[in-house]
Order: sequence, then structure tokens, then C-alpha cells
Amino acid sequence: MVQRLWAGRLLRHRKAQLLLVNLLTFGLEVCLAAGITYVPPLLLEVGVEEKFMTMVLGIGPVLGLVSVPLLGSASDHWRGRYGRRRPFIWALSLGVLLSLFLIPRAGWLAGLLCPDTRPLELALLILGVGLLDFCGQVCFTPLEALLSDLFRDPDQCRQAFSVYAFMISLGGCLGYLLPAIDWDASALAPYLGTQEECLFGLLTVIFLTCVAATLFVAEEAALGPAEPAEGLAVPSGPHCCACHTRLAFRTLGALFPRLHRLCCRVPRTLRRLFVAELCSWMAFMTFTLFYTDFVGEGLYQGVPRAAPGTDARRQYDEGVRMGSLGLFLQCAVSLLFSLVMDRLVQRCGTRAVYLASVVAFPVAAGTMCLSRSVAVVTASAALTGFTFSALQILPYTLASLYHREKQVFLPKYRDAGSSASEDSLMPSFPPGPKTGSPFPNGHTGAGGSSLLPSPPVLCGASSCDVSMRVVVDEVPQARVIPGRGICLDLAILDSAFLLSQVAPSLFMGSIVQLSQSVTAYMVSAAGLGLVAIYFATQVVFDKSDLAKYSL
Repeated sequence: MVQRLWAGRLLRHRKAQLLLVNLLTFGLEVCLAAGITYVPPLLLEVGVEEKFMTMVLGIGPVLGLVSVPLLGSASDHWRGRYGRRRPFIWALSLGVLLSLFLIPRAGWLAGLLCPDTRPLELALLILGVGLLDFCGQVCFTPLEALLSDLFRDPDQCRQAFSVYAFMISLGGCLGYLLPAIDWDASALAPYLGTQEECLFGLLTVIFLTCVAATLFVAEEAALGPAEPAEGLAVPSGPHCCACHTRLAFRTLGALFPRLHRLCCRVPRTLRRLFVAELCSWMAFMTFTLFYTDFVGEGLYQGVPRAAPGTDARRQYDEGVRMGSLGLFLQCAVSLLFSLVMDRLVQRCGTRAVYLASVVAFPVAAGTMCLSRSVAVVTASAALTGFTFSALQILPYTLASLYHREKQVFLPKYRDAGSSASEDSLMPSFPPGPKTGSPFPNGHTGAGGSSLLPSPPVLCGASSCDVSMRVVVDEVPQARVIPGRGICLDLAILDSAFLLSQVAPSLFMGSIVQLSQSVTAYMVSAAGLGLVAIYFATQVVFDKSDLAKYSL
């Protein structure tokens, strides 16, 4: 009886923690989705040319590409009162809040600071867009690591990322829906102001609420001293704020050369997954970043720089709203697939589901290139939600699988020494009894195993030990690779997402200007999707692939 009560209490606590972590996931995606929809037309309206507009959209991803691996490694070694992940989450959340204040008020702030408002307004707007892109997207990395820390059993890990993808899709639905509403005619307009001020005011309230939820997340707040990064000593005893600050700067200064070694020695299995992710995300983001502009200019024949009130401008605005509806449907489809992804993988296998999702994208993008029907294009946009859902779940569960079975999938690495690793000291939710059937690709089935947790066990004994233990080469005279943790490898996968936005941001504007057609956006997305199919077939899904690819 006592054990049953304990199991029920633990189950409720675990579900509460999963919801609290993913509330911020929801809030971040609402802000980013609304930004992707609203910012490109806003930049065009203030006079930014198409090719420069796409470059502005690349500022955040470029900064994130440089900083995400560094942040991941720093988070793996961080020690503080609030754990390893939440300090980074909160710092990046402040940047998102600042961007939500700057973007709708760039003109007003410029008028306060100087008489010639145009250049300063543009600079403040670009700063706000860069902050939103950079802080919003980079914040997902410590969130993903926090999920891996708390849910380390294979079934729980996959289901946690399914909920993560569900909340991203739900946030996307709301984020793409909000810009489609005419806020100037709403009851909130007299209180919040213009369309931009109403929209971004609501985004601020939603995001603040979601950030506040992370205050109640249980994390490794009371652990022993961290394993020092290479070449660094960690002082013992209680630390004051000044000591923490000095230590942080010393750590960051020493992490750059160390990070170079860690990133250059990415295992081949993870490298194959990274390349497949990069190509898939590059195709997907080429579509998503410019879809509303494609609908507004291509299908509705609108002109973004036309004077407000003219037919050309009304057509463009209507097209942007229809594009927002297409992206909303994309997220709705993604949300549905997130709910059934576990069953799909259980029935068909990880390989089949992943490849099907990658193949579906160029089919949808190719249809958009050939059709001029708004209904067909909108339905094709909705189909890309399948790809979006798979890219949010399966690569991260594969990375967790690689870490859990390092001796198999990372053959050059093994645990060093017999001392307990950092992650083995971390609190995580214990696995439930293994009643699920095996997956076709060697993964453990979900079944009903996550619903009845077992009595407490040592976290270090978890079968999904996505730890950051020190690893060494098994060959003679190999050098130690210090502290390669799950957050660093998740950061490398997130770098694929960020890098996927850089090339479209730099080149798509020029390609559209040369071709004189916004259809070039969809043609490029379809072409990149075909390339992604090849690299997706090279991903290591199970042990048999190691022999096939001679890894």
C-alpha cells in the first residue's frame, strides 16, 4: 500500500516537472513563431531590401552557431545554487524579453533619442530581431539538456522529447495564429496600442508566465564540486558572487581552445547524424523563413513596399495572413504526429519514420512550386508538419541512445576511472518496469512502462545513462577527452539547426533578386530536401548500421 502511494506521488511529481520544463519550450516557440511570421514583412515595410532582409534574419543564427557549443560545454561544467541549466536559461530569457520590448517600439525609442529617427529605428529593429533569434533559439539547448538530465530512462527520455515536440508544435500553432489576427480592430487596441504593440505585449505576458514556471523545476541544486575543465582548478568551499563571476570568466576564457578539441573530435556516428540534420533543417528553414513572403508576393501578387491602404498592400497583407494560417496548420499537423510518434516508431521503426518524414518534405515543397492554388499550397505547407515533428524528436533520442551505449556507438570512447561521474550524482526520475516490447531498430518500446515507476534506484544505474563522464581513446597512449557531456552533443545537433538558417539568410535574397520570382524560395527548399534524403540514409539507427558503414 505504501509503495503504491509512493508510486502515485512520484508519477504526479514527474508529470508536473515535465510540464514545468516544457512550459518554457511553449513560450519560446510562441515568440519565435510569431517573429518568423511578422518580422520579415516588418523589415520590408521599413525599407530594407530583400537581400538585406534575409541577411538580418541570419544575424541570430550566426551568433548562435558560434556560441551554442561553448554554452553547452560551459553548462556541463557549471555549478551553482540553481543547478547547471537554469542560470543559462534565465539569462537567455532576459534577452528574449528585451527583444519583445524593442521590436514594436523601435520607432518610438528612436524618436526619443535623436531627431533623425530612420537610421536609429532601423538599428534598434535589427538589434531586436537579432536578440530574439539568438536568445530564443540558443535557449532550447539547455532546455533539451535539462530534459535529458531529468528523464534518463530510454522510454522516459523518448516520451519526454515527444512532449517537448508537442509543446513546440502547440507554441507554433499559437505563434502563427496571433499575427493573423487584426489587433487594430480588437478590444485590446485602446489599451495596448497598434498591431505591433498588441501582438508583442501579449507575447511578453505569455513568455513571462512560462519563464516563471522554471522557478519550480527540481534540478541538481545541491551537488558536490564540478569536475574541472581542462587546465582549470575549481575552488572549494562556499563562494561569494564575486568569486563566481571571476570563476565564470576564467572558465569561459579557457573553454575556447578546449571546445575546439571537443568539436573537432566528434564521433563518426554523431557526425553522420549532424550532416543529415543540417541538410534537413536547411531545407525546412528555407521554406519556413520565407513562406509568408512567398504567399504574399507569389500567390496574392501583393507588394510589401506599397503604400498602406492601396490594393497592392492589402493583397500582400492578406497573403501574409494566409501564410500564417499555413504555418499554423503545419504546427497543428506536427502536434498530432508528436502525439502518435511513439506508436509510429514502435510499429514501423525509427529508420522508417525518419526517412518517411525526410521524403515527405521535398514532395510538399515541389507541389508548392508547381501549383498556384492557395488551397493546394496551404495543404502542402500543413504536410511539412510531419517533417517538423520528426526532426524535433528522433535525432535527440538517437543522440541519447549513442550516449547510453557508448561502447557500441562511440567505440573510441569509454568511461575513465571508477569514480562517479557528474551525471551519476544528479537527481533523475527512476525508470519504470520494462513491460514494453522491443523496437524494430533495437530501441526499447514504450508500452505502459512509464506509467508505474519502480522504487528508487541509483541514478547512475539508469539504463539511459546520458552522462558527461570523462572519456578516453581505447588505443594505446590515447589522450583524455575531458567532460564530453550530453549537453555538448545536443548543442552540436542544435548547431545544425542554427547553421541551416545561415545559408538561406545570406543567399536566398540574392537568388530571388536574380530569378525575379519568390518561387525560388520553394525551388531551393525542394532541392535541399532531395539532398537531405541521401544523407538521411547514412544515419546510424541501430547496431547493424555500424558494420554496414564500417564504423
